[in-house]
Amino acid sequence: MARTKDFDENEVLARAVDLFWLKGYNCTSMQDLVDGLGISRSSLYDTYGDKHSLFIKALESYQNTASGKVCQIVNKALPAKEVIKQLLELIVGELMEDRKHKGCFMVNAEVEVAPHDEEVSRMICKNDQQIEEAFYVVIKKGQDSGEITNKQDARALARFIINTVKGIRVTAKSTNDKTIFDDIIKLAVSVLDQ
Repeated sequence: MARTKDFDENEVLARAVDLFWLKGYNCTSMQDLVDGLGISRSSLYDTYGDKHSLFIKALESYQNTASGKVCQIVNKALPAKEVIKQLLELIVGELMEDRKHKGCFMVNAEVEVAPHDEEVSRMICKNDQQIEEAFYVVIKKGQDSGEITNKQDARALARFIINTVKGIRVTAKSTNDKTIFDDIIKLAVSVLDQ
């Protein structure tokens, strides 16, 4: 008869996200996970598998949470430029609240793990494609309504915006000067008029 788990799997997974996000994949040991998650090593292996499997589940959890926030803004009945501005402000706002300057868990994984891990690389690419598509749909809608210039290809603009987002997330690892990010947002939104 299987033993009942005496911990909340989602709560433990949220702690794993925080731990991997703070320390990175390579600097997080199994002992760090046991100590940080508050469960035994056997429970960790039985529930989540090995360190890599837990990392994948942590990335998926983070991605699902972030995607939900993006969808809420994209689905608002607002002008396209306002949607893009709100998305950029959401990202900056979350980064400003982070006093540990962790940056973005997904971007951190892209830099640290993806070059050496096919599964993580595929996850990052899929995530990027989903975010790019969200920006593309908003930009295309704005172009169709005449709010955003047609001088630039909508797909190219979406890729520019996602690259700007990644840059913001990396920059936030070393500064929390909001004026820097306000300037970046202002310039990124202005590109939609050029």
